[in-house]
Parts: sequence; structure tokens; C-alpha cells
Amino acid sequence: MKKSSIILIVIIAIAIAMILVIYTDSSTYSTFAEAKEKNTELYVVGVLNKEKDLHYDPVKDANHFSFYMYDNDSTECQVVFNGSKPQDIERSEQIVLTGKMEGNTFHATKILMKCPSKYNKDQVEVIEATTASL
Repeated sequence: MKKSSIILIVIIAIAIAMILVIYTDSSTYSTFAEAKEKNTELYVVGVLNKEKDLHYDPVKDANHFSFYMYDNDSTECQVVFNGSKPQDIERSEQIVLTGKMEGNTFHATKILMKCPSKYNKDQVEVIEATTASL
């Protein structure tokens, strides 16, 4: 085989691999019901249930935070996050969780909050929190 043919085959293989990685990594937002059915890590979007308490005691366990959230289907679920409580989560307009269901509890590995901006009236501020590394 010619050297140019080998290089062309390698470039095509790399392009196919990149397309597969992008395709498998892209996902849409799910609900808690879909998260119960699937045992994979999903993105769930919703709003904080402000009527229920947020449970965070940094003296007892600084890497345990739990709260209740409604998804886009208005289904409420308890969320457990193995990290510190994100600042201003009470002010968030929308929350995007990355994680998976374990029983009736959603275990989040990442929290992305969309909060109202404190500087511009109609703009949204985005704050991200991830789990603590052990």
C-alpha cells in the first residue's frame, strides 16, 4: 500500500471515532421517571421545591447535601449530592442535575444552577457545582 493510502485510512478512522464520541456523549434532558427506567447517568432539569427543607450539616458531613426537586413533568424526587451545598441554590430559577437514580432517590454528581443575575435584570447567571474528589 502507498503511504498516502495508509494516512487517508487513519484520518477516516479518527473522524469516525470522533463522530461516535460526540454522538454518544450528547444527550437530552430526562425526567425522574426516565431515570428510574434507565440505570445510566442522565441529565434531569427542574426546579427546587422551596416548601421542603434543604438538608446540609457541614459539621456532621460537609460532603452530603440533599433537597427535593420537581422535574419538567412536575414529579417530585429527593436529590442527594455528595458535595457541599452550592451557594444561593435557594435563589435558583432552574437546576440541571447530572446523575442517576438509586431506588427512589436521585444521586447527583453535578449540579448546574441557573440563577437570576444580580447585575442585569433580564439575564441569567449560571453556577456549577461538582462532587468532591476523594
